[in-house]
Amino acid sequence: MTQEKTEHRAGFVNLIGNPNVGKSTLMNQLVGERLSIITAKAQTTRHRIKGIVDGDNFQIIYSDLPGILTPAYKMQEMMMKFVGESLQDADLILYLVECGETQYNEQVLTKLQKIDTPILLVFNKIDKATPKQIEMTEQHWSALLPQAETIRISALQGLNLDVLLQKIIEKLPVSPPYFPKDQLTDRPMRFFVSEIIREKILLLYKKEIPYSVEVVVDEYKEEEDIIRIMATLYVERDTQKGIIIGHKGSAIKRLGMEARTDLEEFLEKHVYLDLSVKVLKDWRNSDLIMKRFGYNPS
Repeated sequence: MTQEKTEHRAGFVNLIGNPNVGKSTLMNQLVGERLSIITAKAQTTRHRIKGIVDGDNFQIIYSDLPGILTPAYKMQEMMMKFVGESLQDADLILYLVECGETQYNEQVLTKLQKIDTPILLVFNKIDKATPKQIEMTEQHWSALLPQAETIRISALQGLNLDVLLQKIIEKLPVSPPYFPKDQLTDRPMRFFVSEIIREKILLLYKKEIPYSVEVVVDEYKEEEDIIRIMATLYVERDTQKGIIIGHKGSAIKRLGMEARTDLEEFLEKHVYLDLSVKVLKDWRNSDLIMKRFGYNPS
């Protein structure tokens, strides 16, 4: 007697939520690779990053998205366009909420209340919350999105992620895979190089500096024994350029050393990294420059 073959499921699963709720940590855990940069600072994720997970009978295309916020300048407006776009093309939405959190964006919530797309309310950081906090958070959000299913997890500790994965697979439509089965992401290598450098900027510099910097990889040349990378750091003002470089180049030297260490681990090869800094005045408020830097939603 032949065993009936399980139908193949595939679909787009989009992670949304407020800044710093753990979307990038969860994305990296689910994909099993470090695709999204993670820091304690808000607005770490600027772009829509897709990670692909395959099984024999499923393919999940995850999207890690910028945290939901009220835009203060054009770059943030474009970041929020990625979020708006994600509500339209998802097969499943994971709305990530930190236990104890009650704030929400009215516009986004209204859209979620009206769409037919399945929603999973994912309550994160349960390892840091009391049972009462968890219960109250779930009651609050379930009242706002009564059609959503709920699950409690800790992305950092890996708690309940196997249950979450099973729920995700069950909710995917029956479909052939959208990407080759060995493909990890739809982003080119240059993108991840720029993200690793930007992560170091977020960690090493204070206040507004990290949010005023855009990293552009000008050259990525893979040789037999080494990868040669040239990147430009664009800032908005001359004073920011001075801070990035530091006294006698000390700050940018440290940035280069720490970024190169992570790049060599990520690329599994020796890396030569050359960083330069240029001023591009008020670039975060320029539609033209935003599109050049890849902030136009696809």
